[in-house]
Amino acid sequence: MPQGDKSAYTDKQKRKAEHIEETYEKQGLSEAEAERRAWATVNKQDGGGKKSGSGRKKPTKE
Repeated sequence: MPQGDKSAYTDKQKRKAEHIEETYEKQGLSEAEAERRAWATVNKQDGGGKKSGSGRKKPTKE
C-alpha cells in the first residue's frame, strides 16, 4: 500500500477524519495541514486502518 493510501480505513474513520479536518480549517490551518492533523488524530484514536480480530489494542502499562 503506497504512502497516503486511505483504502485501509473504514467509512466511519474517513467521516471522522473529514469532520476533524473541517474543524482545523475553520481554525485557520491550511487544507494540507488540516488533513495531516486529522488523519494523525484518527490514527491516534483508532490505532490505524481496518484490522481483523477483536481486542486488537494492547492494554496500556501504568
